[in-house]
Amino acid sequence: TFLRILVGDEVPDKGSFKIGSSVKIGLVAQTRNLNADNRVWEEITGFKDTVALGPGHSIPGRVYVAQFNFKGAAQQKKIKDLSGGERNRVHLAKLLRQGANLLLLDEPTNDLDVDTLRTLETALPDFPGCAVVVSHDRYFLDRVCTHILGFEENGKTYFFSGNYAMYEADKRRRLSGGHN
Repeated sequence: TFLRILVGDEVPDKGSFKIGSSVKIGLVAQTRNLNADNRVWEEITGFKDTVALGPGHSIPGRVYVAQFNFKGAAQQKKIKDLSGGERNRVHLAKLLRQGANLLLLDEPTNDLDVDTLRTLETALPDFPGCAVVVSHDRYFLDRVCTHILGFEENGKTYFFSGNYAMYEADKRRRLSGGHN
């Protein structure tokens, strides 16, 4: 629900928020809207020979697609023939080429193969924007999060600086009245 509110698909029950004028949101939802009849390189590049990665910077489309572990003949596979993890990679590749500075990742580790998971874990800390991650994968959260916005009991939110393991330890301490 939180991510759906941020992208404007739902309205909050109470209060309001405003997205800044310079914020460009990129959403990786659990549902991936991909054209099943397109080939991998077509879907990722939008049928373009080059992919713009920012002002004044572009690379050949097939080189960009290869960076997401679709090399050679794998770029010719139809979307409908891909595994869930491969579809997730296609979706991530499409999103990242759009130049978002706020990534909203809804269960991004679902269906990922180990290599892609490691690539995502390496890439997120270097992302030059902000990423909001909703995940049940505690190990992933430990490796990529620097801050936690915890939705806790009775609709309360709690902002914490640190990874998920540190947040959980702090939450246990707070709930026990400060005693370890």
